[in-house]
Amino acid sequence: MTNFNFFIDGAIVLIYLAGTVTVGLWARKYVRNVTDFLVAGRSVNVYLGIASLAATEFGIATFMANAELGFKYGFAGTTPGVTTAIAMFIVGWTGFCIKPLRDQEVITLPELFNVKFGTKVRWASGVVIVLGGLLNMGVFLRMGGNFLTVVCGFDMVYLELVMTVILLGVALYTILGGMISVFITDYIQFVIMSIGLTMVVILLLVQFGWSDLLHTLDTVRGPAAYNPFLGDTYGVDRIFLDIFLAFASVMTWQTTLSRALSARNTKTAMNIYKGTAPFFLVRFILPALIGIAALHYFGTDRFSGSEAIMAMPHFLAAILPVGLIGIMVAAMLAADMSTNSSYMIAWSSVIYNDIMKPIHKGLWSDRKGLLWNRVLIGLIGIFLLLYGLWYPLKGDLWVYLQVTGTIYLSSMSVLLIAACYWKKANNWGAVAAIITGCVIPLSYLIFKEVEATRGLFESIGPYKFGVATYIATAVMMWFGSNLKFYMEK
Repeated sequence: MTNFNFFIDGAIVLIYLAGTVTVGLWARKYVRNVTDFLVAGRSVNVYLGIASLAATEFGIATFMANAELGFKYGFAGTTPGVTTAIAMFIVGWTGFCIKPLRDQEVITLPELFNVKFGTKVRWASGVVIVLGGLLNMGVFLRMGGNFLTVVCGFDMVYLELVMTVILLGVALYTILGGMISVFITDYIQFVIMSIGLTMVVILLLVQFGWSDLLHTLDTVRGPAAYNPFLGDTYGVDRIFLDIFLAFASVMTWQTTLSRALSARNTKTAMNIYKGTAPFFLVRFILPALIGIAALHYFGTDRFSGSEAIMAMPHFLAAILPVGLIGIMVAAMLAADMSTNSSYMIAWSSVIYNDIMKPIHKGLWSDRKGLLWNRVLIGLIGIFLLLYGLWYPLKGDLWVYLQVTGTIYLSSMSVLLIAACYWKKANNWGAVAAIITGCVIPLSYLIFKEVEATRGLFESIGPYKFGVATYIATAVMMWFGSNLKFYMEK
């Protein structure tokens, strides 16, 4: 049951969608070459960079994942937000890895590796980045469709149609306007998203009361709702994975890096990171608070286990009044469109700039380069649509995002640190790190679905596999690099 009114709330959503797509299409006239298309001509200032980065990393999938963490773990579920905000500020403040990366004026991360480790490592890095990125993004459309069908009251048989419409709208202005369209629409989406979320949270606090929400947490979750170290509800191994993931993602996640690489200069890039740090915490706290309110409203019986991901959409559908629910849907569409457009252009840029480099060798004209980047975005959209239809998500959504992200975050973070600060680092260590960082998480994703190995892999759990991946990747970089160093000495 939902309060969504197709005449009032539907009009709000349609006006927003039409306005966003129009602005995105209008921005295409500023795209003159591949640099404009992929990094917005390196002309982004601090405020636009902050708004764009904050909007990009807050889609419907992230919103649902973080609300699920709040529903299941209380405020302890915001631990990834705390670690990411701290990592973002430290990297922005010190310029760790970001400064030398921006100083090189590269378009993608593997482009930097070409200088230190050679073209083969650059190509392999591009493959791993695209593999991990597409698997990570693969569930976004389904989560967006699930959210909209529940909150808007669509019949679930229309889920695929809703997913397709969302994708087409995003792909249209991204294909034509590239990163310039992404930045402009991100700014609009950041404003709409901030207004919508703030209004919803205020309504929840007024309607249910802060003390009543805390009383529910005390009763249902106990002290572990506030302390992730307490007991095994959240777990120390999960906290370690959050820390590794936080620093790796702010340094090497392509959609995050693209903001730094699009900045006017290195100082601007560092300020964008520092300024965005608080928003990376807010993107966990607000959804977690809504998840806690859903726990207060439904209790623990209706949504448990894998069904917990749907508690927040059903909760918003039931309590938001006409008008506000339309604003909320527009805000979530804003978040999702921002995320999808940025991710699509991020992976297409890596494919064009690093994987296809042996084909075009940087000699293609800007017209041909723009054409191929647009074709790649379209192909990525088709993959995401197909993958979103058939992949059966099981368990925590945030766990899936962590595991798939680790496929490339583990090795790319080690390669970046080594490329910037370790003179002995070489291509042997880089290849060993890439293989290790890819094999361990992929093994977990595959073997936990195999009947004969499911019990063993589930008993170990994704967090220990994740932590082991980061440690093993660093060890293999050290071992491989030293092996080559001493053999050639």
